[in-house]
Amino acid sequence: MEAAAEGGARRWGGLRFVRRVLRGEWEGIVVDPVRRLRRRGPGGLVLAFVACGGVVFFHALAQRPGGAEVVRMLGGVQGDLPLWVALSRTPVSLYVPALDLPVWGGIAQLFLAFALAELTLGRARTLAIAYAATLAGTLTVRLMLAAGPDVWGFGLPPEAGQVLDTGPSAAVVGLFTYLAVLRRAPVLFTLTGGSMLVESVVRPNLAGREHLIAVAAAVVLGLLHGQGVRLRRLLREWLRVRLHVPR
Repeated sequence: MEAAAEGGARRWGGLRFVRRVLRGEWEGIVVDPVRRLRRRGPGGLVLAFVACGGVVFFHALAQRPGGAEVVRMLGGVQGDLPLWVALSRTPVSLYVPALDLPVWGGIAQLFLAFALAELTLGRARTLAIAYAATLAGTLTVRLMLAAGPDVWGFGLPPEAGQVLDTGPSAAVVGLFTYLAVLRRAPVLFTLTGGSMLVESVVRPNLAGREHLIAVAAAVVLGLLHGQGVRLRRLLREWLRVRLHVPR
């Protein structure tokens, strides 16, 4: 009887924990942003509208004669480009959609990711996280190309350097992942990271790798949030030891 009662109490305790976690995620990912939107009004979604407008603009431009080449020159990032060219195009690449994929489904995801992030994080940090996730993929792909195909599981063949990067999708993945880590949202994290993992297994292409890199970068940034003072103290201590500076 005691064992059965203990098992029942453990199960009920587990259910209460799950309910508490899900309620916290609902509050952090849905209720709080909606509350902020009511307080700020449409002005709280400026960045989300601008991001979607940019994607629509570049998609429409790419459909015109010669437009695809213009879009490629402005925001097309490839691994075989000189680094300075890739870095100069990366900010624009946030708004350049993959031309071989349906654009409207991607716009819905883009709007949701930027809207939630803008309401939760503010515009500056939203842009910083989106850019960091995209840049992490761009730079890591260059390392993979430099390693070459002989480094199994990491390196890439030279022809992969001619493939365009993922565009805004890496930013979307990075924002969702960062929000999931920051708000302790396991469901959102599983949906985002899990879907990217499945994508990389089912379709082992360059986009899948860049998405996983965006997830990893966002996880690191999310875990480092609020650790600025501690990191600066550790950096000063490390410099003091390396430079032999007395206390």
